[in-house]
Amino acid sequence: MKATIYHNSRCSKSREALTYLEGLDLELEIVEYLKNPITFIDLDNLLQILNISPDDVIRKNEKDWKENFASRELNDEELIYSILEFPKLLQRPIVIIGDSGVIARPANLIDNLLK
Repeated sequence: MKATIYHNSRCSKSREALTYLEGLDLELEIVEYLKNPITFIDLDNLLQILNISPDDVIRKNEKDWKENFASRELNDEELIYSILEFPKLLQRPIVIIGDSGVIARPANLIDNLLK
């Protein structure tokens, strides 16, 4: 089975989830989305797998959000573009296994994907 993690190596929760995944018997794909930006289509597909709206994956305490978007009313497409412009806004880590996914905070939420 294959697992994909959308990973930020500077984030302790993301490192924790990666360590958790490395302890499982899975083929692992690491997407370092800050180094290799994801596309609109990739992000839209990711949201569909997670079954959540763009608003649900935005880190609203980030400086980029507060300075650029907090005072604005944005539709889903605009929210996706805000994440693409400022990828630090994306909640992390996101783990996909098969056709299911989870924001793995805490890392043991990954277990829900293995059932």
